[in-house]
Amino acid sequence: MEQPNAAFDYRKMNVHGPFDLIGDVHGCADELQALLKRLGYGVIENRPGQTLNSGPVYVHPHGRRAIFLGDLVDRGPRILDTLRLVYNMIQHGSAFSVMGNHDDKLMRKLDGRNVQVTHGLENTMAQLDALPRSVKPQFEKGLRAFLKSLGHYYILDGGRLVVAHAGIEQALQGKGGDKVRAFTLYGKTTGRKDEYGLPERLDWAAQYRGEAMVVYGHTPVPEAVWVNNTINIDTGCVFGGSLTALRYPEKELVAIPARQVYRESLRPFPRATV
Repeated sequence: MEQPNAAFDYRKMNVHGPFDLIGDVHGCADELQALLKRLGYGVIENRPGQTLNSGPVYVHPHGRRAIFLGDLVDRGPRILDTLRLVYNMIQHGSAFSVMGNHDDKLMRKLDGRNVQVTHGLENTMAQLDALPRSVKPQFEKGLRAFLKSLGHYYILDGGRLVVAHAGIEQALQGKGGDKVRAFTLYGKTTGRKDEYGLPERLDWAAQYRGEAMVVYGHTPVPEAVWVNNTINIDTGCVFGGSLTALRYPEKELVAIPARQVYRESLRPFPRATV
């Protein structure tokens, strides 16, 4: 059975840039705000309170839009502030976001599904539990609806740009269903575990020959490198790396170094100098 948002319309062919694509945030709101400022975004409103639509509303003065590549939640220190910021940008029309596997797991948890509260979800649940009783039920209701609204991937700019959390092979672009959903959330895996107990991944980008540029995250890398018209811009901010954006169509990378190591990675993460 498909997930609630599996039939989400991925076709945004008539949505054109310029865009600023942003890798996995994982609750690193300090670095996200610094990155948005570096990219030229400004705050047009700052709403008080602790609701989902509280906090700053970021907009670019020249109409650029941010595209978040998923995994907004878990592990980091300011998860709810990250959700507020991205929610407000999307509501204002200055951003899009795709679903990450951590976002999907949180959505299932809020749905009452039996999921393990591990790999950083415990941080998200603790921050939700710290909300005042007068705010928490409505916040979680709005958050659940927000997460369900996220697409698993988008085809943008006349088909020249495809964004997905863990990437997407050429053969799957333009399609839907459980197989596509699984690929966009988790990438291509062997079904086995590696020595660290994590899914053993296959390098789909090494075989990619598609004309569309694919920008993705999910697997943290010390620096973003182009491979066959694809680029992974998850540079492991929450693990002490950096938060990276790709300016499109300029293909310019902009990165903000992490303020600290917020969480140690189960798989050793080599940090690059930004």
